[in-house]
Amino acid sequence: MFRQYEADFAGRKITIETGKMAKQAHGSCTVRYGDTVVLVTACRADNASVGIDFMPLTVNYAEMTYAAGKIPGGFFKREGRPSEKEVLGSRLIDRPLRPLFAEGYYHETQVIATVLSVEQENDPEIAATIGASVALGISDIPFCGPIATVRIAQIDGKLICNPPLKQQKESILDLLVAGTHDSIIMVEGGARFVSEDLLLEALAFAQENIRGIVEVQNRIISEAGLPKMTVKPAHVDPVLEARVKEVAGERLSAALRMPVKQDRYGAVSALKKDVVAVLAAEFADRPKEIEHIFSDYKYTMMREMILKEKKRVDGRGLKDIRNITCEVGLLPRTHGSALFTRGETQAIVVTTLGTSEDEQKIDALSGWEYKSFMLHYNFPPFSVGEVKILRGPGRREIGHGALAERAVSKVLPAEGFPYTMRVVSEILESNGSSSMATVCGASLSLMDAGVPTLGHVAGIAMGLIKEGDDIAILSDILGDEDHLGDMDFKVAGTSEGVTALQMDIKIGGVTHAILKEALYQAKEGRLHILGKMDAAMPVARKELSEYAPRIITIYVRPEKIKDVIGPGGKNIKGIILETGVKIDIDDTGKVNIASTDSEASDKAIAMVRRLTQEAEIGKVYHGKVKKIMDFGAFVEIFPGTEGLVHISQLSAERVKNVRDVLNEGDEVDVKCIEVDRDGKIRLSRKEAIEDKEQG
Repeated sequence: MFRQYEADFAGRKITIETGKMAKQAHGSCTVRYGDTVVLVTACRADNASVGIDFMPLTVNYAEMTYAAGKIPGGFFKREGRPSEKEVLGSRLIDRPLRPLFAEGYYHETQVIATVLSVEQENDPEIAATIGASVALGISDIPFCGPIATVRIAQIDGKLICNPPLKQQKESILDLLVAGTHDSIIMVEGGARFVSEDLLLEALAFAQENIRGIVEVQNRIISEAGLPKMTVKPAHVDPVLEARVKEVAGERLSAALRMPVKQDRYGAVSALKKDVVAVLAAEFADRPKEIEHIFSDYKYTMMREMILKEKKRVDGRGLKDIRNITCEVGLLPRTHGSALFTRGETQAIVVTTLGTSEDEQKIDALSGWEYKSFMLHYNFPPFSVGEVKILRGPGRREIGHGALAERAVSKVLPAEGFPYTMRVVSEILESNGSSSMATVCGASLSLMDAGVPTLGHVAGIAMGLIKEGDDIAILSDILGDEDHLGDMDFKVAGTSEGVTALQMDIKIGGVTHAILKEALYQAKEGRLHILGKMDAAMPVARKELSEYAPRIITIYVRPEKIKDVIGPGGKNIKGIILETGVKIDIDDTGKVNIASTDSEASDKAIAMVRRLTQEAEIGKVYHGKVKKIMDFGAFVEIFPGTEGLVHISQLSAERVKNVRDVLNEGDEVDVKCIEVDRDGKIRLSRKEAIEDKEQG
């Protein structure tokens, strides 16, 4: 049955329709926000997946180019593999949905958000997240929502919900916040050195705006929703559970207290096998059940150890940061390099400097976009001691890279720095917080490359263990604490304030009080890490690597650009061919000349100067005769610039025929005697001779 709902959402109308499109999906809706329209569907498999103990959710966010009235820019002229923006959009929808499915629901579930129409005022990702919540909410899928996502900005000191896209660049704050009626579930965003107090204010403001659209969804679900399917939690045999705990007991406790990751993992794995072997005769044909109970017992024991003893598996206190070492300049031929190690997490980060030719060109719905700073994150399997097929970057790599890029971009030099910068982080070891190690390593690597950043950026990952009213907030979490904990809260920034943050919750949400404590504890840890980084490299190197291109910027008058380029690019191609430099020229007349060879750069600059010289009245030039006419001769005084020597200006003597004095190809000294309004140049051979004779 078709239903339509309208509501005010951050001062603009939002329209949600059900029962009109994609009716064979288990749940579907369209969300219209301004002229942005997104179709969202939710489907589940009929039967639960066998042999898994997690929720198999897939979210796909697709931006169709027809939505913006465009044809794809690729060779095949159709949408192909998801763009980086689509991958990040899929993650933004997935992350707040995932913790809200009923416990024990293991049916493969897919949410697809398709952008059908888009304009430059309203964010399609916000509409898509709301649509996903509605589609799941009206289906029989046991989703415990609804949720909503809002974008929070601060412009001219005022917090704004869902600002028009064109205003976002003016904001010092860009936060995407997802939550339920009462709790925050996900945060993603960047900032320009904002305080923890402002972030908390922004999160509270987000929660207020989330409530309104959640209430609208509750009405939709009550009127259009199907009864939810029943999910039976997995039955645990109390006798078997008791025996597993009895056998594992103290050995598991001792194994979980081994500070070295590989030792701990090895001991726990060996113990699990022993427990299965010991109980094999007593509980025949139930090894999977035994393993599941063992894993649950490990989960419970680790959490109790943290909550009751205030101790972590590696022996640290709740606020302690792992040992940190920072090294720079490790790689001899790269432009900048750094090795950042924090505990058992290690990243080698490399900076490469290029020219404008190396900018990333992106075919976005809004048109072509250009990026002069790129940060790429790689997570090879050896970093966790595994064997896997190497493929292209997955969602994890793209997401972590985007977070680190957002954090570091705030300290990059202003537009006067002419280089394209690419930073690559290779994770060599991982035991928690590799994305934040990437932030730290990237900051050091950029300084090692001689990039004049505003200062160091450091990142830290915070965790949460919550059982009822018992709460423990953990600084610099391990992989185990991320896996077994209730929150992964990454915060990056400088000593001046926060530049990026990302939070994911595995429980129903967190309160304002928890967020406040986590943010200020993160600040304490961040300042500690910044101190270690400053000790290793307090400021950027004054000189670039000898292997990095030197970019020299000169300026020519805009009307002279055509002279530099030449007909069909003849002039600029000639300079590049002769000198080997790279040349970039824009419409303002700014010319960037890049080369690792200073002599080649100097030669190219001289050639550009010759092409763009302007005649000065009274100056004598040594030129070449290019054309003979009855009334005089045209002389090229510098490349591409000619002036006329009238027959009366050829000699002090009367000249009847120009060819009696000059012929094409002759080299001759001439004096500039006039440049008219149209730029036409009058030259005199006669006055040049007189000046020479007079000394």
